[in-house]
Amino acid sequence: MEIKKDPVDIVIVGFGWTGSLMAMELANTGLKIVALERGEKRDTYPDFAYPRIADELTYGIRLKLFQNISGETITVRHKQSDTALPYRRLGSFLPGNGVGGAGVHWNGMLWRPLHADIKMRSTVIEKYGADFIPSDMTVQDYPFSYEEMEPYFDKFEKICGTSGQAGNINGKILDGGNPFESERKNPYPTKPLKMQYSSILFNEAAKSLGYHPFPTPSANCTEPYVNPYGVQLGVCNYCGYCERFGCFNYSKASPQACVLPALRQHKNIELRTNSHVVQVNMDSTGKKATGVTYIDSHGQRVVQPADLVILSAFQLHNVRLLLLSNIGKPYNPTTGEGVVGRNFAYQMNGGVTLFYDQNQFMNPFAAAGCTGSFIDNYNAENFDHSQLGFIGGSTISTTTSGGRPIQQMTIPKDSPTWGTGWKKAIKENYLHSMHIGASGSVMPYKQCYLDLDPTYQDKHGLPLLRMTFDWQPNELKMTSFVGSKAEEITKRMNPKHYEMGFMSMDAHYDVRPYQSTHTTGGAVMGDSPQNSVVNKYMQTWDVPNVFVLGACCFPQNLAYNPTGIVGATALFAANAIRELYLPNPGPLVQA
Repeated sequence: MEIKKDPVDIVIVGFGWTGSLMAMELANTGLKIVALERGEKRDTYPDFAYPRIADELTYGIRLKLFQNISGETITVRHKQSDTALPYRRLGSFLPGNGVGGAGVHWNGMLWRPLHADIKMRSTVIEKYGADFIPSDMTVQDYPFSYEEMEPYFDKFEKICGTSGQAGNINGKILDGGNPFESERKNPYPTKPLKMQYSSILFNEAAKSLGYHPFPTPSANCTEPYVNPYGVQLGVCNYCGYCERFGCFNYSKASPQACVLPALRQHKNIELRTNSHVVQVNMDSTGKKATGVTYIDSHGQRVVQPADLVILSAFQLHNVRLLLLSNIGKPYNPTTGEGVVGRNFAYQMNGGVTLFYDQNQFMNPFAAAGCTGSFIDNYNAENFDHSQLGFIGGSTISTTTSGGRPIQQMTIPKDSPTWGTGWKKAIKENYLHSMHIGASGSVMPYKQCYLDLDPTYQDKHGLPLLRMTFDWQPNELKMTSFVGSKAEEITKRMNPKHYEMGFMSMDAHYDVRPYQSTHTTGGAVMGDSPQNSVVNKYMQTWDVPNVFVLGACCFPQNLAYNPTGIVGATALFAANAIRELYLPNPGPLVQA
């Protein structure tokens, strides 16, 4: 038996960054808004209170803040001819669960894209010709310009109290910032995080090679600050518990720290937790959504009628909901037709571990999630690709997110894994080691996509999402090139010993080691229903009263972490709903 709720004006599915921002931006309309979150209710207090949150076993190892995949997971295979198998233990990526979603457990890196990131296909063709793009690569431009989006990047940075050093304000290049960044109207809201010794060494080596190091742009607030919603943020105390943890200090940006305190003042918004949406309901025409169906905490099916449906769940969940609800044509890799599930991408990471003598102290425990320095010389189109044979690029950085006792004990590969020898290796290396990392872009391909698995189902009897993905030659060439540049910097830093960690040309995607939670695509934005699921305002082409937010809308993946674009496009979509859609419901872009 289904329970049917009273109709509302707007239903929001998922309550992480995009869902909370959308609720906040639409709150002043006075419309009745219901937000449905599949996980539990969480807030800074009491859920992230110190010292309970500084528990690496509970949060870092047993993954308390993440999706329980015993009830719903995905299946994974490398190619279409393989049999996909369930992802039974979280490893490669960690979907968040509960209020705040992935906005709770992230480190806080907050990037704006480069001009070339937004117009990647056009830029490559202009510089190298159309033949430079591999025949199986489906790279495409975002359907908006950087200039259109700049006010929303700025607003999201201010909501987060972002720390950093600007490199380009209104076309003026500033010392100490990223000289490659796209021009901004304003500086970062707060000053950069403090520099660790590892960053000082990295900066000296990078400058000696002609590079331009700059501090990590970070959603870790560094000075007393009140954001545009009137919420006061705390000052980061470098506790080392950002990654995989909620912030007890109100200093790492999250929906809990930046949005929810202001949102609670609005009585027209209701949040229902433990409400797992399984379908967007449609009318008889199949062109209009009538609301959603969800499973509540008692296992009952509940219908929530609504005039407007906003999907703001994690990237994989949004794509699955579209497929389960028959919104948009599913992608067919054989024919190339269809759009839902198309252009799935990930990130290509690599790194170097450096070990020093015991008179050089790195003190990794005194860190925020984004303590560190970057160079952007080999990102996107900041360098000439014409003789390199690949598209895209990577940042190179040293970042330290903490020195936790279980996961962040860095020892040489040939050290014992237990006993007296293991303890000796920890004693000799814990304070005297560091990392250089590379975060690379991943282009989309015809053969990399998402669809519904024909065999495996979740606990509600619904098909699991199936991921077909593997590393492609383009990205493997890119990481090999960037790895050589990272090694050059490493040698200038003169460690006593270093270990390389970049993939070889015969590498395959492995779900076991953690890499990043930056999965993208599957419901991409574009300028036509033939190449995208949503238009520039995140509105679905086929069902105009359904909007889809988040990284599922990225046409391809950047080297940068995705949260900056995710937050900005949510604000952009909210403005379009408020100013364009609500006064005159219907398509905002004509197909």
